[in-house]
Amino acid sequence: MHHTLKHTLRPAVAAVAGAIALATSSAHGAEFRLPQFETVKLPSGLTLYLMERHEVPLISVRAVIKAGAVQDGAQAGLSNLTGDALLLGSRSHSKAEIDQAFDFRGARLAGAAGTESSTVQANFAKQDSATLLPLFAEIIQQPGFDAAELAKLRTRKVNGLKQAKESPRNVVNQYYRAMLFGATPYGQPAGGTVQSVSALNQNDVQQYYQRYYRPDNAAIIVVGDFDTAAMRAQLASQFGSWQASGPALTTPDYGKVQAERARVWLVNKPDAIETTFMIGGVGIARNDPDYVPLQVLNTIVGGRFTSWLNDELRVNSGLTYGARSEFATLSQTGTFAMSSFTALPKTAAALELAHQTYQRLWTRGIDAATLESAKAYVKGQFPPRYETGEQLAGLLGDMYAADVGREQIDNFMRDVDSLTPQRAKQLVDAHFPRLKLQTLLIGKADAIRATAASYGDVTELQISADGFQP
Repeated sequence: MHHTLKHTLRPAVAAVAGAIALATSSAHGAEFRLPQFETVKLPSGLTLYLMERHEVPLISVRAVIKAGAVQDGAQAGLSNLTGDALLLGSRSHSKAEIDQAFDFRGARLAGAAGTESSTVQANFAKQDSATLLPLFAEIIQQPGFDAAELAKLRTRKVNGLKQAKESPRNVVNQYYRAMLFGATPYGQPAGGTVQSVSALNQNDVQQYYQRYYRPDNAAIIVVGDFDTAAMRAQLASQFGSWQASGPALTTPDYGKVQAERARVWLVNKPDAIETTFMIGGVGIARNDPDYVPLQVLNTIVGGRFTSWLNDELRVNSGLTYGARSEFATLSQTGTFAMSSFTALPKTAAALELAHQTYQRLWTRGIDAATLESAKAYVKGQFPPRYETGEQLAGLLGDMYAADVGREQIDNFMRDVDSLTPQRAKQLVDAHFPRLKLQTLLIGKADAIRATAASYGDVTELQISADGFQP
C-alpha cells in the first residue's frame, strides 16, 4: 500500500472544503470539521498542504518525510540520527547561524524521527516568513551533516540509550514493540541501540538522506496567516529544484503482531523494586474506519482517570499510582496494551486485577450510562487538540504519513454520537484482544518468575543486554 493521501491523487490543486465549526446539528449535536485547506502536487512529486488561518499573525510550517525506523534495516537508529542531524546546519549556514536566526526572532525550530516518518517543524511570526522560510527549505534540501557536530550528536544519543534502561518506564514500549513485532521493521527501536548507533557514521547518514529524503516521499505543510496563492508560489520557488533520483520508493509490509500463543517476556532488572508491565496484543491501523469509536471504548477501559483500570488498580486497591490502556496505531497495523507498574511484592495481585478488570468488557459489557459518559468526555477533549496552527499542521502531517482521509476528522462527532451499546459490543469483539495475550514484565526476575509463568510461555531477557530483543 502506497501511503499517499487519497485526495492528493486527484488534479494537482484541489481545494478541500469544510471549516472548523461548532454548529448545531439536529442529528448529531455539535460538529467539528477541518478548516479549508488546499492540496498541491508539484511536478517533482512534492505534496503541499496550505491552510490559511488569520486569527493571529503566526505561521507554522512542517516538513514530513516518509522515512523512519522501518527503513533502518540492520542499522537501527539511523533514521533517528539522520532526522536530528538535519538541524546541525546546512551547506551554506552553520548550526549556530541557523539557531541564531530563529532565536533572534523568537521563532522555534525542531525535528523528530519516529517509526514511519520524520518531521522538521518551525513556528514564526508572519513578518519573518521571508527570512526564515528559505532557511527552513535549505535545512530540508541541503543539510550539511557536519562531521564534528554529527559525532557530538551521536555521542549524546549513545549516552541517552545507556541511561534509558535505568528506568523501566523509559524503555517498556520498546520492549513491547520488539516482543510483538519481532525482527520485522515494526520491531525496530526508533532510537536504535548502543551498539548500532555507536557504529553509525557520516557516510551512513548521507546515504540514508539521499535515498529517502526526496520530494516524491515528502509533504510540506503550512498553516497560518498567509495568502495561499503567494505561499504556493513561494514554496514552488523554494523547493522547485528539489528532485528525486533513482526509481520511485515502494512501501513493503512492515510486519504483523505475533500473537499465535500466550507469551511472556520477563526482562530481568535485578535491582528493581517495582514491576513494570504491559499486556495486550494486536490493535488497529491509524486509518482504520473504527479508529474514532475505539477511542471512546478505550476511554472506558483505561483512557482517563476514571477509567476501569485506573479505578481498580489505583483508586480502589492502591496497587499502583496509575494504570492505562491504549491503541498505539501505525500506518499498516497497531498494538493494544494495558500498562502500569506496581511494588514488587504486589506483582501477582496487580496482574490478576488488571486481567479481571479487562475481562469486564466481555463478562459485563458496557452499559448505556458508561458509554454516554465516555462519549461526552471524548467530544470535550477532541476540539481543543486542534486549535492552534501548530496542532493543525501536526494533524495534517499525521494524515499524510498514515494515509488518513479528512473524513475521519470531519465525521468525528457523528461517529462518537452514533455509538450504541450494541455497536460497542461488536467493536469490543472485533478489536480488543481477549485470548493469547502478550505480557511484558520488567522487574526482578527471581521474585516474579513463578507469576510470569502463569500467563504464557516465558522468555527471559537481561535489561543490561544491549537492545530490546532476546
